[in-house]
Amino acid sequence: MNFLAKSVMNIARTCIANTIQSSNLTTKFCRDSYSQAGNILNVTRICVSTALQGLEQIRFGSSLMQMHKRGGPYRKPRVSKNPFDGAPFMKGVILKTVIRKPKKPNSANRKCVVVKLSNGKEMTAYVPGVGHNLQEHNIVLCKNARLRDTPGVKIKCVRGKYDLPHVSKRD
Repeated sequence: MNFLAKSVMNIARTCIANTIQSSNLTTKFCRDSYSQAGNILNVTRICVSTALQGLEQIRFGSSLMQMHKRGGPYRKPRVSKNPFDGAPFMKGVILKTVIRKPKKPNSANRKCVVVKLSNGKEMTAYVPGVGHNLQEHNIVLCKNARLRDTPGVKIKCVRGKYDLPHVSKRD
């Protein structure tokens, strides 16, 4: 029996026990008074359906307002992995050019540069396309796009902006 079914059975047992003990049912799951509802079976049915709705919201997710009204747990927001602190692009100064090796199945060398961003962070950025003429102290525009097969490379340089020209036409 899975977790959801066990939870529903426990809630039903609690509701039935409380209904038998007292005429007004006030449990953690059934906050309203169901004393006017009539017989025990009707009260239990209402209580279990209320509990199921709560479990559905937890399991399938709902809006923050719905979760707040229900008073239950809600998912914590994920921490952003954006190295630019939310900005889409950031300017940076090249400290040095490096060549990185990709992970296992791939073998081509990746042309990268170590960039000091305008927010003070130093990161490795990938230079896309064939060939570049970047040197130390050049200025590049970086965007947030990780290179999957190269560990530690989370940003890319934008071609055609500042000191990094477009890819030259090949014959």
